[in-house]
Amino acid sequence: MTNEWFGPREWDAGAYDALAAPMTERGNAAVARLALAGDETVLDAGCGTGQVTETLLARLPHGSVVALDGSQAMLDAARARLGDDPRVSYVRADLERPLPLPTPVDAIVSTSTFHWVRDHDALFGNLAAALRPGGQLVVDCGGAGNIDSVIAALAELGEHDHPWTYATPQETLARLAAAGFSGATARLVPRPARLAPAALEPYLRSVVLGAHVDRRSPTDGDALVRAVAARLPRPEIDYVRLEVEARRA
Repeated sequence: MTNEWFGPREWDAGAYDALAAPMTERGNAAVARLALAGDETVLDAGCGTGQVTETLLARLPHGSVVALDGSQAMLDAARARLGDDPRVSYVRADLERPLPLPTPVDAIVSTSTFHWVRDHDALFGNLAAALRPGGQLVVDCGGAGNIDSVIAALAELGEHDHPWTYATPQETLARLAAAGFSGATARLVPRPARLAPAALEPYLRSVVLGAHVDRRSPTDGDALVRAVAARLPRPEIDYVRLEVEARRA
């Protein structure tokens, strides 16, 4: 194993889609926070399998969506869900790099994605460059304190290297201002996800610990998931979400 985490990873889109209820619920809430007239172009930054994109499209009867993800499997699943809707274009891109969009978008929404990006200074700079002046940014991602019980279990197992960036509101507000956003708000909101006991290990494997499992043999990956699950106090993921709203200055 290396001690570095490089770029977006490929996901098991089918497994994620079947377990995505907590992410979809939070994503739909983020979409509800967008102020839309219905004719805008909106970037779904980290569209996953398209469940939240579908909700976004319902609010854009005369608009369009750029569905962006770093995983080709996720984009393929989103395309399968959304069909040939002419309002949707698909882009595979790394949010740590300048985004390959032909024109700035009117708004950006993102769900359960930004904590997988290591460099948040680059992230917000790239988003600002992709957003028209006055355009809005609405975000749900993991924030400071997110999945602390999982991280504690990993530490007991000698695992201290992780792919996540769980920022505080204060850090995020400073980064947004430096990137050219104004009127920003950022807050931490506990949103624990209670799971059926039988769903805990599949959820950990596919949603939470996939990057750790990827770096191991199948046997070692399964052993890690079982060991983490056994150390959690209950079949629950102690999510703490960083919810952000801002405007491009």
